[in-house]
Amino acid sequence: MISNERPSPYGRNPHSPSKPPVAEDTLHSGEIQIERKTFIFTLKENPRGRFLRITEDVGGRRDTIIIPSTGLEEFKQLLDAMVQASHDIPEKSS
Repeated sequence: MISNERPSPYGRNPHSPSKPPVAEDTLHSGEIQIERKTFIFTLKENPRGRFLRITEDVGGRRDTIIIPSTGLEEFKQLLDAMVQASHDIPEKSS
């Protein structure tokens, strides 16, 4: 082992072959632009089930979160609560 190579605490070996990609079917997608950010919502399905992939694109840099379909209703409820709180709580003056 080279002195700057350390075993990963997550058990990944950088020299081992990577897993083959899992086939995913896109069921529905939509995109929204908010200020300088673009959000892409994609409902997908693979052999493990359905999920929502939310990708944030800011100037070519992308971050993604994945929500299993079994949690979409709870996710929606929490998002609705955040929208309501945003309306109910006055903004602090600058």
